Amino acid sequence: MGLCLPCLGGAAADVVETPDPDLKRRQLAEAAEKRQMEAANRGIKNPTSVEQKKKKKEEMDDAMANSAPAGGGGGLRWQVG
Repeated sequence: MGLCLPCLGGAAADVVETPDPDLKRRQLAEAAEKRQMEAANRGIKNPTSVEQKKKKKEEMDDAMANSAPAGGGGGLRWQVG
């Protein structure tokens, strides 16, 4: 019966080196950003369309706010006399 021991040879190829801490930190940050983007777009078939609609609505709201009269009252004026 043969024994299969890593110490008898070929063990150096099986050793996994740990990555540089800066590289590991950067990879973790990229993975977290990717997860956030996926979570934000979950359930949306066309995210660009949603963004366009949101911008259009904001522009319309801004236009409505800017077109409102400054006096705040658009009612009838009574004239005494």
